[in-house]
Formats: sequence, structure tokens, C-alpha cells
Amino acid sequence: MDKARIRKWEVGGVVPDADNQRYLAEALGVPVQAVEEREWPHWLPSADGGVVPLGPTSTVPALREALNATMNRSRRHVLSAISGTALISLSGTWAGTESLTHTSDPSRAGKPVGDELVALLEESTAKLAKLATEQRQHTAALIDAHLTTVTDLIETGRHSGTVTKRLHTLAGNLSQTVAWHRFDSGLHAEAARYWIAGLHSAHASGDRDMGAALLGDLAYQASWRKDPATAEGILERAISRTEHPAARSLLHLRLARALAAQGEQRATLRALKAAEHLLGTASGVPKPAWCAWLSEADLAVDSGQCLLDLGDTARAHSLIREGQKLLPSSRAKTRGVFLAYQAKSHLDLHEPELAAAAATESLQLALRIGAPRCIRLVHDLIPQFQDHQAAEGVPALLHLAAA
Repeated sequence: MDKARIRKWEVGGVVPDADNQRYLAEALGVPVQAVEEREWPHWLPSADGGVVPLGPTSTVPALREALNATMNRSRRHVLSAISGTALISLSGTWAGTESLTHTSDPSRAGKPVGDELVALLEESTAKLAKLATEQRQHTAALIDAHLTTVTDLIETGRHSGTVTKRLHTLAGNLSQTVAWHRFDSGLHAEAARYWIAGLHSAHASGDRDMGAALLGDLAYQASWRKDPATAEGILERAISRTEHPAARSLLHLRLARALAAQGEQRATLRALKAAEHLLGTASGVPKPAWCAWLSEADLAVDSGQCLLDLGDTARAHSLIREGQKLLPSSRAKTRGVFLAYQAKSHLDLHEPELAAAAATESLQLALRIGAPRCIRLVHDLIPQFQDHQAAEGVPALLHLAAA
């Protein structure tokens, strides 16, 4: 079956005939009787858009759906993408629903889960998250195993309200980390499911800012996949219930990127101004861990990217270069992304030599630390270098990219 036929089924409104539906059911592991009892597409897995509805008992189903997506990766799944409408709807439900609170339930079945075990999981998770980028490329399986363990404990363990909250917090943090691993590797459907699972976990733990972070990540993915309208819809709802100034700053910065991609100049500049103001706003509490990295470097580079989209190339180039200088050396993966952005801005200014130098540095860094997304950014620029093969550094870049 070719992609064009599948796309007609997915988005073109075409209904597969009875034989094809039976073949699909077999490939997806769905009983044939389900096809006979329910009309297309309602018998398909995740035919509701792939989003578990937010609710008081939704965390484990959302986590299991994400974990199962990884286990079933080798199978061909039709309709694996989650629609933008479903994501915007989920973010609206989150914004309009109060977070949950947990109380002790002595009658709960299962083996007891104590503070010592949860503390061990929290400590090891924090250590894994603090590893240098080039070491974190080796820890994906460990993070996955931690999340599976925490999910099992939430579902089958007996624990107090305090421990329950800590487990949900752990599940949210781990889901976000796993999602970024998947996103960096180009596994977008899986990444989205982990971010959604994290949102359910954050909602269950009562952490509004963490919930907004996960929605912000889903919006970032939508922008990355050339769907800025969905990103805008998600971010508008996330911002409405975000509390910490640094968290709001990051979301406004991502909103600016989505607006700029749609050519909305005035709205983009308003969002950038809000992001800059909030980044410098003092708060009585530390930044949430998920946005503690946000700095003037990120503001400068993302502002430059916005201006690139709006056609202000010279100013964009200056901001991206400024952000590169401000970025600490410890943020290697971000440096690789920024270098790719810098290469793009040099190409827009017809400076192929400088573009080749930045792209080569980005690609070498990405290959060393294991950053597939950075590698993809540079490879996407290669066609633009084909017309500049006489420029210094370009032949070497083309050779490295082809290796």
C-alpha cells in the first residue's frame, strides 16, 4: 500500500473497502469482529485523535499508551499522528480544569510504596538529567525503565497522598525527558504521546507550571513540523494558566516563533517584548527546573529566528550571533542548534563561507554528542550550499554531510 492511498484514508475522507479494512485490522492487531461491529474509522486504535481525555483517573492510561507506542514501534500503524485539533482541545481542557489533589487511601490494594524507594527514583532521575549531553545519548533505556517502574507503582502500589503526588511528579518529569529523546530522534508520534502523558501526570500532581511546560513542548513540536497555527492555539491556552515569570517568558518566546512563521509581525513583536520583560522579572521562588536553562542567549537567538521569518535578515543575523556568544559551553546540543540557525542566517545574507563554517561546526558537534535533530537541521541546509561549491569550506561540509 503506498503513502498516497493511506493519506486519502487519513485526511482525504476516503473510506477503505471491506477487504482493505480487514487487512488493516490484521496489521494493527484488531479483532476482525471489531471491524464488523463498528464503522470506519471508529474501530481504529486512537480514532478519537490519539488523545486520552484529561480526568481524575487518566494518568495511567496516558502513560500506558505512550509506553505501548514504543513497544509497538516495529509495527506499521495507520493514523499514528495526533491531530492539531485534538491537541488544542486538550490544552483547552487543561486550562479550564483545576488540578487534582491526592489524599491518603488506606484501603487501596497493592504492595506499599515507601519514601525510601521514591527518594531513590527521584535521586537517580535527577542525576541522569544532569549528565552532559554527550553522555545522555547512552541513557535513553535507563530513563525508559524508570518511567515504566514509576507507572507500575502509580497503578498497582499502595501509597499515601504525599507519595502519590511525588510519583506523579516523577512521571511528568520522566515523560518530558523521554519525549525529548524521541523528538530528537525524529519519532514525533511517540514524542507527542509522552508529552501528553506528562501533562496528565503534572495535572495529577497539581503542578500548573509543569503542565504548561509540556503543552509548550507540544507547541514547539508543532512549529518544528511546520504547523504554527496549532502551536499558537496550544500556547495561548498554556499561557493563560502559567504562573512563574520564567515559564511565561519561555511560552511567549515560543508563541513569537509560531506567530512569525505565519507572518504576524505586530503580534510577534508583542510576544517578544513580553518574553523579554518576563525573563527579567524577579520572583520569590526559583525557576522551575524545566526552564531553569532559559537565558538571554535563548531570547537573542529565538528573536533572531523570528526576525528571519519576518524578513529582517540583518538584525536577525546580529541577534543570532549575539546569542551564540552568550550561550554557556555546557549546553552543547543547544549550541549545535544555534550554529545551524547561524548558518541559515549567513546563507540568507549570501555569505556562504561563514555559513559553511557554522554548519560544519554544528554538524561535527552533533555527530560527536549524538544529536540527530541537529544533524537534520544541517542536512536540510545542504541543498542551499550546492550553488556555492567554489566557496571556502563548502566542499568539506558537503563531504562531511555525505559521509
